[in-house]
Amino acid sequence: MAGGLVALLDDVAVLARAAAASIDDIGAAAAKAGAKAAGVVVDDAAVTPQYVRSLAAERELPIIKRIAVGSLRNKFFIILPAVLLLSQFVPWLLTPILMLGGAYLCYEGAEKVWAKIAHHDAHGASEQKVQDETTLVSGAVRTDLILSAEIMVITLNEVIDEAFWSRLAILAVVAVVITVLVYGVVALIVKMDDAGLRLSQRSGAVATFGRGLVRAMPVVLTVLTVVGTAAMLWVGGHILLLGTNELNLHFLYEAVHHVEVAAHDATGVLGGLVGWLVNTVASAILGLIVGALVVLVMTLTLHRRKSKAAAATAAATTRADGTIPAPPSRAARRRDAPADRAPRG
Repeated sequence: MAGGLVALLDDVAVLARAAAASIDDIGAAAAKAGAKAAGVVVDDAAVTPQYVRSLAAERELPIIKRIAVGSLRNKFFIILPAVLLLSQFVPWLLTPILMLGGAYLCYEGAEKVWAKIAHHDAHGASEQKVQDETTLVSGAVRTDLILSAEIMVITLNEVIDEAFWSRLAILAVVAVVITVLVYGVVALIVKMDDAGLRLSQRSGAVATFGRGLVRAMPVVLTVLTVVGTAAMLWVGGHILLLGTNELNLHFLYEAVHHVEVAAHDATGVLGGLVGWLVNTVASAILGLIVGALVVLVMTLTLHRRKSKAAAATAAATTRADGTIPAPPSRAARRRDAPADRAPRG
């Protein structure tokens, strides 16, 4: 009987070690897969503080909490089932979907670069009206759905060869960790100036530190935006680079790989770092080119239609207010005149 108990305990210990090893493997795989989504994570952390910019200080954290809960609902009830079904039944669709997400990242990054060059807001935030909290949270959760979908698809691509239950566990871990990380960082950023303001009202070194926090807030947001934009271009371009290679369009990948290997071999001890930098810069350049092309297409199609609709709405509003529109110019009257009208004299 004692021998049977010892054998049972030994079996339990073996199972416990196997379970611990499995948990370690899941954690390592989740960390590796989550790192691949760094560009989207940084952008998510940079975008979310904009949603609470116009709110009272006491409502900032409750709103961030509501957005975080909505983000978890997005991941667990919409995205996670969808990507698991995708990976289980039509895994060949993963690369095209991932490339679409990569193109969207390139578009977002290039649009922000263009907005900086042209000195206007890429998303028209300067024209946004103050919204009620429910509308604000709904808009933030919709934006999060896109960013979360990209994170989860990137993660899935890294663990596609794992068993179904391992994939489920890894994706669930990444979903929770990324959400806590992003919205924890957002909460710290949003309350940084409030904490600095309170500390600045004290004396000595504490007050100096508080004033430094207040001054650092715009710098932190600027750095986050720049890093997020660069990371989006890099991650998006790298996804497209790998995707084209998997779709048997090898010339881009082979060209970048050739330069990367040459740089690695020419720099000795620093070869690993230099090779990675070459690949990163090449991916970012590809992302910027693809993103610029998408921005051009969007500007010539969707954005132009929106501008015309906005102009028509403004004109209709002006007439409804009783304002007499300005008379058409002589050139406009000449252009609009019937073509078959007989010339004078």
